[in-house]
Amino acid sequence: MTRRVYPHGEPMNFPAILDTKHKLAKPLQLWLVRHGETEWSASGQYTGRTDLPLTLEGKLHAREIGGFLNGRGFALVLTSPLQRARETCRLAGYGENAIIDANLREWDYGEYEGQTTPEIQIEHPDWSLWRDGVIGGERIEQVAARAQKLIDRAAASSGDALLFAHGHILRVLAACWLGLRPEAGRLFSPGTASLSVLGYERDTRVITQWNGGAKERARSQSEVKMASAERSNKNPAPGSESEQPALSSGNSADDLELSGADTR
Repeated sequence: MTRRVYPHGEPMNFPAILDTKHKLAKPLQLWLVRHGETEWSASGQYTGRTDLPLTLEGKLHAREIGGFLNGRGFALVLTSPLQRARETCRLAGYGENAIIDANLREWDYGEYEGQTTPEIQIEHPDWSLWRDGVIGGERIEQVAARAQKLIDRAAASSGDALLFAHGHILRVLAACWLGLRPEAGRLFSPGTASLSVLGYERDTRVITQWNGGAKERARSQSEVKMASAERSNKNPAPGSESEQPALSSGNSADDLELSGADTR
């Protein structure tokens, strides 16, 4: 099997960080944060160069990322120049230390900017971003070249790196880190305001954590739905002798939580 080589000619495996005496030091970790929710991420629209702000919920979840990181120090903090990533970085508590790196910007979707996959498939049935690419935007190889530059920059730093960016660039970066073709990024799906960690197991590059925060929220939402369903099943049928009048107007925190109401 041919070993994949990227534009600069280097193979996809890079060494761990070395100290000044060239002895193996602590292996590099890349901590990846996808920005919080925007209107388009919520609706499934491709958001590349469009500079959208976070929604209120996106801001709340960005602050949660700060709680997960808990003030952890990093040798390098990088952020995409787009405001949804920069704001997530600031709300997580790393704005003052962050350096803007244009290589962290999202995939340029060209003519597909602002569209959803079903909308694109009306004109191009069975279209896949990973297989077919976009019209008038970036090729996946160009996105991978940017991801590789980010890995190079992190590897040249003195310790772990924290990156605030976007869904597709982070998926391609994860594939590059593992030595896979960039199309393999389709296998990694980071939710909004999620935290993932790329690292090493001995000398092998691995995913140490994926989709932290987002998966916990999804589990919590699932538990709320289950509790709501169980509560509904326990309610007697209308008109039965045991039917009781409502005890509240439904405005309490417990009622909102159990009913799954959207409080955004």
